[in-house]
Amino acid sequence: MTVSTPRARHRAARRPSTPLTEIASAASEQMGTVGRRTAVVAAASGLAVTMLGGPASAANQNEAGALPAVDTTSLTASARAVLETAPVVTAPAEVSWSFDTPTVTAVKPVVKETPARTATATTTSRSEARTAVASNPIPQSVAGNAVLEIAARYVGTPYVSGGSTPDGFDCSGFVSYVYAQLGIELPHSSGAYPSIGTVVSAADALPGDIIWSPGHVAIYAGGSQQIDSPRPGKTVQFREIWQSNPMFIRIG
Repeated sequence: MTVSTPRARHRAARRPSTPLTEIASAASEQMGTVGRRTAVVAAASGLAVTMLGGPASAANQNEAGALPAVDTTSLTASARAVLETAPVVTAPAEVSWSFDTPTVTAVKPVVKETPARTATATTTSRSEARTAVASNPIPQSVAGNAVLEIAARYVGTPYVSGGSTPDGFDCSGFVSYVYAQLGIELPHSSGAYPSIGTVVSAADALPGDIIWSPGHVAIYAGGSQQIDSPRPGKTVQFREIWQSNPMFIRIG
């Protein structure tokens, strides 16, 4: 029979614990935990990068294989041919330019002047017109008759509506102007003449009397003649009495 004698167990001696040893122990444990987590994250990150990088590389390879090859030599062949045949232009390092300045001479333009109308030219033209109109025989009754002698001076004067001067007469303007040279004032209106002077018959009419018809007035020149300023486009002239039944008026 074996008899075992129980041995006494003693706890191993522990290092004395201080606040500094406890802080160091806690720090060691935390650093170990952080190191393990870092390793796991690094491993996981590497796996993720590997997983993401693989498909991207494959996609780039597929795209590169899908694009056709471009022959740049054939595309630029025509341009190179033009450059090879183009002329080469060279210039010396020092170039001077010169040109001749033309002589400019100012020439005064010639302006054709229009001759101004003069009173002499107007008077001459009027005299020629009067001569042409007076080419017909002037009634003998003009001689010695003061009214007709004055009236005859204005043969050829043009008709002007409202005119009462030698520049132009209308019918009543002419009669009133002639009588005004003798100091007798008459109206410048043909409609007023029937109420002035003395009405005489055609048989008793004398050269110098006034011939009136509705809208017109003239001076009797004897026989079948009268002198008047007829109408627009005409001139003062001696002519046949054309009124069918005129009124003869004697002034004075």
